[in-house]
Amino acid sequence: MRTFAVAKGVAWRTLHNVLTNPSLLLPSLIFPLFFFTAFAGGLSNIRHVPGFAYPSGYTAFQFVFVLLQSAAFGGVFTGFGIARDFESGFARRLLLAAPNRVGIVFGYALAALGRWMITATVLTVVALAVGMHVGGSGVDLVGLYTLAVLLNLAAVLWAAGVAMRFRTMQAGPVMQFPVFVVLFFAPVYVPLTLLQGWIHGVAVVNPVTRIVEAGRGFLSGDPTQVGLAYATGVVLVVLFSLWALRGLRSAERAG
Repeated sequence: MRTFAVAKGVAWRTLHNVLTNPSLLLPSLIFPLFFFTAFAGGLSNIRHVPGFAYPSGYTAFQFVFVLLQSAAFGGVFTGFGIARDFESGFARRLLLAAPNRVGIVFGYALAALGRWMITATVLTVVALAVGMHVGGSGVDLVGLYTLAVLLNLAAVLWAAGVAMRFRTMQAGPVMQFPVFVVLFFAPVYVPLTLLQGWIHGVAVVNPVTRIVEAGRGFLSGDPTQVGLAYATGVVLVVLFSLWALRGLRSAERAG
């Protein structure tokens, strides 16, 4: 119960800060919409490339990637907030006051999920408004958004581990750059089968590729690599949970 109470308090404070501060809320909304417009609109002629056979169309193809990207960066943006809390001194006071400090990590994770849900809602409404075709059933869509939740959780745990080790906003690039690279070395613009050369080799071993491919299968109503995608998501969450908790221990030792 103490863990839940701490998590609830941290999540509420973090979400309240985001929702009442446009400089924190707007980037998490604008960036996914910008990428969706740029990819789905500006690159729409890619659907005519020989071998591109995604049944739901290019708008839906890119929507899945941008949705997953927004989930990951929702976690990273929350990591920025954790670093900001350390710089302001709030996080250190929280470490001293919290009866169960693991609840602090859970609270930030809940805040990241709540923050992303707002972004996901806006992005989905916009995509449907511009005519995105959805071939999957309700169960398929639950599968897609569940994958996004796993990616959001993995990203915030990664960012939390970094923020609690460095305890400064100057660690922002360390949180963001690896996530950015991993995402954009997945099949972003065309299916995996159309990639060639070294980028194909990198995409094949990229764990996020499994999640992106499965997500696109869910949206088109033709689920693929589901078990592997979920296993990848769970493994990422477990690994970064350990990373985040070790970061918490580092912050505790620093005082």
